[in-house]
Amino acid sequence: MGTTDTRGPTPGRSAVVLALRRYGLELLRLRRLALPALLLPAVGNIGIRYVAPLLIAKLAGQAADGNGLTLGPALPYVLGFGATLLLAEAVWRVGQHCLNRVDALGMEHLYVSGMDELLAKDAAFFHDNFAGSLTKRVLSFGKRFEDFVDTVTYRIVGSLVPLVFGAVVLWSYEPMLVAGLLVMIALTVVAATPLIRRRQMLVHDREAAIARVSGHVADALVNMETIRAFAAERREADEHRSRVADSRRLTLRSWDYGNLRVDTLIAPLSVLTNVLGLVVAIVFGGPGQGVEEVVVAFTYYSNATQIMFEFNQIYRRLESSMTEAAQFTELLLDPPTVLDPAEPEPLAARDTGVRFEAVTFAHAGAKPIFEKLELDVPAGARIGLVGRSGGGKTTLTRLLLRMSDIDGGRILIGGQDISRLRQSDLRSLIAYVPQDPAMFHRSLRDNIAFARPGATDEEIRAAAAAAHVTEFADQLPEGFGTLVGERGVKLSGGQRQRVALARAVLRDAPILLLDEATSALDSESELLVQDALWRLMDGRTALVVAHRLSTVAGMDRLVVLDRGSVVEEGSHKELLAANGAYAKLWQHQSGGFLGESSEPALGRPAPGAGPGGPPGPAGPTPDPALDQAPDQDANPDPDPAPDQDPSPDPDQAPETSSHVRTGTGAT
Repeated sequence: MGTTDTRGPTPGRSAVVLALRRYGLELLRLRRLALPALLLPAVGNIGIRYVAPLLIAKLAGQAADGNGLTLGPALPYVLGFGATLLLAEAVWRVGQHCLNRVDALGMEHLYVSGMDELLAKDAAFFHDNFAGSLTKRVLSFGKRFEDFVDTVTYRIVGSLVPLVFGAVVLWSYEPMLVAGLLVMIALTVVAATPLIRRRQMLVHDREAAIARVSGHVADALVNMETIRAFAAERREADEHRSRVADSRRLTLRSWDYGNLRVDTLIAPLSVLTNVLGLVVAIVFGGPGQGVEEVVVAFTYYSNATQIMFEFNQIYRRLESSMTEAAQFTELLLDPPTVLDPAEPEPLAARDTGVRFEAVTFAHAGAKPIFEKLELDVPAGARIGLVGRSGGGKTTLTRLLLRMSDIDGGRILIGGQDISRLRQSDLRSLIAYVPQDPAMFHRSLRDNIAFARPGATDEEIRAAAAAAHVTEFADQLPEGFGTLVGERGVKLSGGQRQRVALARAVLRDAPILLLDEATSALDSESELLVQDALWRLMDGRTALVVAHRLSTVAGMDRLVVLDRGSVVEEGSHKELLAANGAYAKLWQHQSGGFLGESSEPALGRPAPGAGPGGPPGPAGPTPDPALDQAPDQDANPDPDPAPDQDPSPDPDQAPETSSHVRTGTGAT
């Protein structure tokens, strides 16, 4: 199962810097809350860790004077001690109140902005990344903001600001106490930094392993029916166990490195710092300040060495937060290539005609699919795109939707270059039914209304009726309110296609793209949908991709694509008469018996297809056994039946006839 591996290089410095910048911008955006959230806990720590012990040191100094210690002289210190702790706690609570809001508002904004970043990505991006891994990354990007801010507040600002206060107090007693403390802190940082950097790589390996576990779990859950169909439960469980074991191994390696390498270096330095503080306090203590100075030195040095000892833990928390956040920001280093223009043109197409002018396109790192492709689709024309698999039919529809940008040439709608339009404006012109209709884990009503969210229930039901969705929807437990399951698993393939067609009806767009829109329907269901589709295409520009030629034989014009080139164009009857690539495909799909009835599934009967069907938009559907994919040879003999006259009958020419064209030149 190595194909689901998402192992990648360690996020570079730029990804970590970008994550820090994003988090810093959040703090700046919330500065009115962030400033008290960062500083007030530090002020509270000053009271608890430095002011209160200083009062105790004063009391100890008085007791050491030899006059003893009575309540009267000690009362101000006792009251001051209690008031300091109460005030520190109050300041802490206010700071915590602000911090809670910084965390919550920041995470909310990062969750939203992270999703916005993913929505702006190219379609190809999602082909290269697992949904489970992306889900973990984008959610962790928001969640880790809380860890980052809490660590900065409690462990960094909450320790360094009080440490500065403590250094000022120590300086008032003996400057050497400050010098010794700073030297030991600097020595600890210099000695530990190389080890911590090494550990950063181990932490990334750990996070990448966790992402691989998440990706595999999501991949397995989405394809659970396939796993069961191939009795692969044990195999997938073993793969999951292997990935979890790899995650455990890398996690322990990063933890052990911190414990056995980093902490074992810092611990002796912390002890040495405490000892040094006592020695300096004893040696340099002034007259009458011996006990007080020793207590202050011991307490303040202990607080400082706690920071030194926690240096690894602080870095570890920041490292974990930033490494995981960088797993997401790394995805942002390669910006999307399909972008709205800086100064988009307003949507002002004169009509809905589509033109491909000298279009060249290739997927990244692959050979070109189209080179100088020329294709003209007049407004209101119904065009069938046919040909063998891999010819570029679906790619053509995706380029019209601008899922990818072309490498050369232009694509025009009504004379406007689609690259000069906002993507939302472009796609508002198009209703698209893909080969594999995508369903959300939402209600049936929501899935249909996705095409037009403001549609009324009456409009949704009318669209469903036109696509014959109501025939099965009313039988569902909650009717149109029934959840269809992830990717629509509760619906059959044919039912999903009907829902997708209902979306197209509800969309009511002037351009219609149908990519194998009825391929999952049985003959009876297809017959029910034919009339609705024909009415839907009426008055619209339609591009219909089909492998079953009978579904497009009644189109105004057929375009035969092969290896990214237009090899033939014309009506069904004209292409049969030309006896070229299309005629051979038709022979293969009809078993070579062209004299038998072969009515188109969409539109009027195919001219020249022989007698046997009443004219009109919904002629009888051909025998499914004869409707094979064009790559399958149902009859190895490419020659037409001897008793079939392939010549065109001018009395049966379609309303929008086109001359037959072969080759790859301009239309």
